[in-house]
Amino acid sequence: MDTGYVDAEGLVGSQTDHGVRVIGPALPDNSWQARAGQGFDVAHFTVDWAQRQATCPQGQTSVKWSVTHNTLGHEIINLRFPKTACRVCPSRAACTSSAEGPREITVQPRAQHEALQSLRRAQTTPAFKATYRARAGVEATLEQGLRVSDLRHARYIGLAKTHLQHVLTATALNVRRLGAWWDERPFAATRSAAFLALAPAA
Repeated sequence: MDTGYVDAEGLVGSQTDHGVRVIGPALPDNSWQARAGQGFDVAHFTVDWAQRQATCPQGQTSVKWSVTHNTLGHEIINLRFPKTACRVCPSRAACTSSAEGPREITVQPRAQHEALQSLRRAQTTPAFKATYRARAGVEATLEQGLRVSDLRHARYIGLAKTHLQHVLTATALNVRRLGAWWDERPFAATRSAAFLALAPAA
């Protein structure tokens, strides 16, 4: 899947409910600490689920564990660190932008949190990129089916006839690709959106 369809709930639910592994890049942490590349984002904190607390990179443990819900109704956990420790922390500038308040972090329930953090680490590796590269071929096949065979529209009524249409469409695409291979036609170049023409030259 592409990034827009990959989230923590889907990563866990696909496995537990359907036995399916979702492969795709997750959205990066959008906190300022993560964007800066030098601050302490959530990935730098160790969560002890049994003790219901987290430990920061400087070794301080949280003093508040509050289970609540976000605007979408999904369960989240807010953790707060001691104000006295955060106020004198030598790494405060890399941790929080608050003038006086302590650092707070928000995590999802354990299964979702661990699945998301694991994916964010894995998606930077060559092994993940090699696996995800197969999606380009799938996307190209779908695009060709839409462009050449009007794949999104069923021409018949009933599952049996619709299935037959799908089989004939796949057969036609295979014949078309086989002909291109015999003729030694090169792959089409990746098309760019017309909107990109408005971008200033580098």
